[in-house]
Amino acid sequence: MAILQDNEGSLNAMSINSKNDTNKFRKNPYPGEELAALNESPATPYDPHAHRNIEHPTTNTETLIHILKGCLGTGILAMPDAFKNSGLIVGTVGTFLIGILCTYCLLVLIRCQYEICKRVRKPIISYPDTMKYALLQGPPFLRFATNLSAPIVDGFLIAYQLGICCVYTMFIAENINKVIYDTWHYEMDTRIYTLILTPLLIAITLIRNLKLLAPFSQAANFAMFLGLGILLYYIFQEFPSIGSVNFVGSPIRYTFFIGTTLFALEAVGVVLTLENNMKTPKSFGGVTGILSVGMSTVTVLYVIMGFLGYVKYGEKVYGSITLNIPETILARLVKLIFAFAIYITYALQCYVPVDIIWMFYLKERFTKRENTLLIQYGLRIICVIITILLAIAIPYLNLFISLIGALCLSMLGITFPALIEICILYPNNFGKLNYILLKNVILIIIGIFAGVLGTVLAITDIISKSQS
Repeated sequence: MAILQDNEGSLNAMSINSKNDTNKFRKNPYPGEELAALNESPATPYDPHAHRNIEHPTTNTETLIHILKGCLGTGILAMPDAFKNSGLIVGTVGTFLIGILCTYCLLVLIRCQYEICKRVRKPIISYPDTMKYALLQGPPFLRFATNLSAPIVDGFLIAYQLGICCVYTMFIAENINKVIYDTWHYEMDTRIYTLILTPLLIAITLIRNLKLLAPFSQAANFAMFLGLGILLYYIFQEFPSIGSVNFVGSPIRYTFFIGTTLFALEAVGVVLTLENNMKTPKSFGGVTGILSVGMSTVTVLYVIMGFLGYVKYGEKVYGSITLNIPETILARLVKLIFAFAIYITYALQCYVPVDIIWMFYLKERFTKRENTLLIQYGLRIICVIITILLAIAIPYLNLFISLIGALCLSMLGITFPALIEICILYPNNFGKLNYILLKNVILIIIGIFAGVLGTVLAITDIISKSQS
């Protein structure tokens, strides 16, 4: 559940160090100093790592632990359903390939951010402004998008974060519904439970001082790992033969597998946060760096959960494997444990879109008003209501996970990093036979194809289920 803390941290880390510069740059998209810095080679080399003023930097070990905690969220509970869409062999191989792809693209993004920081002589810049700075020096035919780039990246980040909040809302509602049904055999539409959650979600989201949530977040982390341990206990009871499930799924369903796996594995906010707050950031990248080690471990854990969960429950596996475990007191406790963990971290996840919208789009207009605090609270309530309405309108947990993964993470995690590297290396640093350019063009095509096809199929399936 640390993914939520880390996402919040990523915004704070970037905000504290560069928010003033970012606001200035977004107001004036072609500042002379920035353009000069992009095109000059100063006599004195600039090392962004040496100029980062971090109050409490993390060690390599702490960073690795954060990666492991940050990537082990609700996505791991959806991996058996992802394997159902792909088949056992395709799911296993595909998860490893997607893990390698995600790790590589994140390494590219970090490397490009570091290069831009060197050129503009700033210790840290945000993801949206990385795109903007890159387009300023990229191919001329792309520069028309400079003014739109930051809002587009912000839009995907906001959509992704609000999408996660929708997934969390549905997850809580479905698990509570299952516990009540298993205990008292009282069945009610999950959307009603979603609606009932509204005041509780608003209450926790209105806590502006996130330090107050820190003890609860640690409890959520513990609950998550405890719940995973109990899940494995149930999975290994009367474990069936591997031959009882499909080894290769229907190709038309592969996009759902890709979307779910991207949702589970991709962690742009976490990665940028951790690199920005490391004591020795040079240890983060590389084949044997902290990121590669952490993502490799996470990928293996996702393969294990997807493999075992799919073999155990087969085609009957739900969007969250917690809904498959039997009707026992311990099983009900597990569902409540996960529901508690997700509820606590909902506030941290919702903090991210609220902060982006307020800092970059509303603060300048409303900061001098007497009711500024009331407006901020109103923004938080609106974000919660949006997630509630979406969760009620689309009450299909597995399809929503695939939709968010395909729509947002194919762009944020694959397409944008490849585009940024093209712009950074333009016009003549693409290696022999322009292999770097070719590689990035292929990544952009893969990202766009996966995003468009996955989104269309997910929406089609959602409409089909709604009409049935």
